[in-house]
Amino acid sequence: METLVDRVAFITGSTSGMGLAIAQRLAGKGATVVLNSRTTPEAPVRVGPHGAEAHHIAGDVADEHRVNEMIAEIEGRYGRLDIVVNNAGTTVFVDHSDLAGVTNSDWQRILNVNIVGAWNIVCSAERLLRASKAGVVINVTSIAGTRPTGSSIPYAVSKAGLNHLTALLARSLAPDIRVNGIAPGYIDTPWTKDYLDRRDEVIRDAPLRRVGVPDDVAGIALALVLSEYVTGEIVTVDGGLSLV
Repeated sequence: METLVDRVAFITGSTSGMGLAIAQRLAGKGATVVLNSRTTPEAPVRVGPHGAEAHHIAGDVADEHRVNEMIAEIEGRYGRLDIVVNNAGTTVFVDHSDLAGVTNSDWQRILNVNIVGAWNIVCSAERLLRASKAGVVINVTSIAGTRPTGSSIPYAVSKAGLNHLTALLARSLAPDIRVNGIAPGYIDTPWTKDYLDRRDEVIRDAPLRRVGVPDDVAGIALALVLSEYVTGEIVTVDGGLSLV
């Protein structure tokens, strides 16, 4: 079995949901994981087979200065960085037909977190990832980036942009760093807990007849970390909903 012992992973937006599941899966393979969210969680977050407390760094990925501080902290503490998972994201819930319901500040915040945030992390981590000789970046996007769906138009546009950024970075950073994306469909997370009508639609329409769970995404993240000849790909994780 391939392991990630001696590798350090930084997962943004990782104190719950998909980010935490990815952290758990990587830690289970031996990686040292560093968690992130905008604010410090009230209780320590534990990951890995023995429930060890994971190091957490609070910070907004849209803040370039803070991102540089976070990466510097990782280097100072561990001396390396091998894996980056850009999972931090934000949205507003506005029907696509309600153009007036979206403000300029909504656009700015969503694009700054979902696209510029990923850019900030990669730019700041590039030197360490190149030095790793096995550097990997995974961007968590959405099927809203490829289909006219999603919580709002700005969110869908941001994920489409992140998809293209993934391809551009994969080409620009090769051969030292591999860059791939994961595009989940409906996943049961704190974000989607009130989206019950959509949940029922997915169970009815998706060929696999269920919604996703965070571990479905985590499994693909681990596979992409271990797949040394894959870069520039966006892997859809939606139970086949895109086939409908």
